[in-house]
Amino acid sequence: MERAQEIQALGGWGAILMYEGLKKEISGGNKDTTNNVMEITAVIEGLKLLKYPCDVEVYSDSAYVINTFNQNWLENWKKNGWKNSKKEDVKNRELWEELEELTKIHKVKFIKVKGHSDNEFNNRCDEMAREAIKNL
Repeated sequence: MERAQEIQALGGWGAILMYEGLKKEISGGNKDTTNNVMEITAVIEGLKLLKYPCDVEVYSDSAYVINTFNQNWLENWKKNGWKNSKKEDVKNRELWEELEELTKIHKVKFIKVKGHSDNEFNNRCDEMAREAIKNL
């Protein structure tokens, strides 16, 4: 049986920051990337915009991002020398390390939302990601 490979292609990300009635939308993309890289990047870029330590709720439809923190995958990877449960190198290590540093600055709660459903903010992020790809 062949393992599924991450496909490198055009990719986009979008994030919406909301605070006390204010809303800021950000997005971007890369020409040679994966969906997982874009999911992690959206969270990183959103957290990087915060000017001081905050309590943050990150809503994402990415089980990869959510489970990395809520299921303690990150801690297990570090304990195992950045190897996953299959004893393979963890993909996107540099991004995970950057995101971990940001979670040390902010108190972050990761919340899973269903993708491509009726969540208006998740749908808007998907729309911004598609727009970012068109602008590459």
